[in-house]
Amino acid sequence: MQLRAIVIDDDEACRTLLALRLRQRGYEVICLPGPTACPLYKDAECSCPQDEVCGDFLLTDNRMPDMSGLELIERQTKGGCKGMVGQKAVLSGTWSQEDLRKAQGLGCMVFDKPYHAEAIETWLDAREKFIPSDRRLVDFSFGDEGEGS
Repeated sequence: MQLRAIVIDDDEACRTLLALRLRQRGYEVICLPGPTACPLYKDAECSCPQDEVCGDFLLTDNRMPDMSGLELIERQTKGGCKGMVGQKAVLSGTWSQEDLRKAQGLGCMVFDKPYHAEAIETWLDAREKFIPSDRRLVDFSFGDEGEGS
């Protein structure tokens, strides 16, 4: 079973380096330049079929134009997104106490930038075992905004 990770970061270098690391693990990686490229941003409710999820992991920067990573995750949760429950990580160079509380309340792992790749690898190793072997991924495209594997 190939795992799928969605990486959202407005910094192209950060997005590319993280995607490279995930591809080396054998993941299919979808890269997005910001939260507004997520289909859920355009629709208030999750449009994925009931028995499919968009990805296994979400790794997002927190501080981005238009919307923070935590705001996107909050929107996903309220919109009924079924994907990546417990498999969401937020990366940031600066954390406020409010952001840390919000991340914890949303069940997100937090990483400081610059992050240590080994810490993310350890988190991925621990979380992979919680992904059901019979899960089905949505077959979709993010259009011009997303970069597939």
